[in-house]
Amino acid sequence: MNDAMDPEIALYVHWPFCLKKCPYCDFNSHVSAAVDHRRWRAALLGELACFAGETKGRRLTSIFFGGGTPSLMESETVAQVIAAARRHWPGADDVEITLEANPTTVEAALFKDFRQAGVNRLSLGIQSFDDRALQFLGRTHGAAEAVRAFALAADIFPRSSFDLIYARPGQTAASWRDELERAADMAVGHLSLYQLTVERGTEFAKHGVREAAEPTAASFYEMTQARLASAGLNAYEISNHARPGDECRHNLSIWRGGDYVGVGPGAHGRLRNHGRTDACRQIPRPDRWLDAVERTGHGTANRTTLGDEERVEELLMTGLRLTTGIGHQTFQSAAGRTFEETIERGRLEPLIDGGFLVLDDTGLRATAAGLPRLNAVIAALLA
Repeated sequence: MNDAMDPEIALYVHWPFCLKKCPYCDFNSHVSAAVDHRRWRAALLGELACFAGETKGRRLTSIFFGGGTPSLMESETVAQVIAAARRHWPGADDVEITLEANPTTVEAALFKDFRQAGVNRLSLGIQSFDDRALQFLGRTHGAAEAVRAFALAADIFPRSSFDLIYARPGQTAASWRDELERAADMAVGHLSLYQLTVERGTEFAKHGVREAAEPTAASFYEMTQARLASAGLNAYEISNHARPGDECRHNLSIWRGGDYVGVGPGAHGRLRNHGRTDACRQIPRPDRWLDAVERTGHGTANRTTLGDEERVEELLMTGLRLTTGIGHQTFQSAAGRTFEETIERGRLEPLIDGGFLVLDDTGLRATAAGLPRLNAVIAALLA
């Protein structure tokens, strides 16, 4: 393994609260009638300081406020977390700072406050331009409200993005084509398009909602790639599209195996130092996390050193999601080995010969045929 400490670091901040739990959501999100914002602000700053103490000398590259619904945070909390992160890890002036938001009128009214707090990239959870679909997805906004919110975000923030969910039960190719047209017209520089998956433990799973059949999902995926490519919004990851230079730098760093600190309930982190990579996970329950931080300075549920094979598996699972794949130097720096030393040729060659993977001078990547079948491709690599 690489003995050097990664000089760069990213920060993920998890805000666990939502006004309503969406029926498809399996993230660590919770509905709470009241939140003590001062207490939560102090706890986030405290845990941040705890991680900063062991990562001195790093250079901050990005901050990402996720959730939950981070746009329910007080802007003062966002401002203080940003200021503290910049003190702990001096970085470039153009540090990417993203905040996820819902497009309700109430939250949109706070956009200017978040911009003043230091956020320079807003990611809006629109999910659909169809009001009936929004009701099915359990969203609290309407389509017209979402369009207005995104127009406001595009005016206020230097960079903005929005999410959509497709391959919903009963969705037709014609209706998705209409939504794609609207998305292509609206997108400024980036958008994320996710196929609906029904995860265990969600309300959709409990009520027997079924995912789209594989041929249907594949046809929707192909339609999405073609339409957005024609609009200059090429895929740089399975579900993410951007104009050149507008890719989410925070997510790119993580997908490529970069170091990041995660603070807040249920947040994950990866920290490399002296030949090892530690996987950190914070206590998921908000009340228990808060109590732990106030008692000990952090709310870490567990911290384990990844074995070599675990690290390689992570790098393949995240790096192959990128259309550019994993570069030779990036992989060797993070894994400590070359592709040839890591993957048995008996596993690799059939996938290359079958047209699902390419291994060349730039690195290892999935082909256009391999990307929509990536779970199966990775399973074959790691078998």
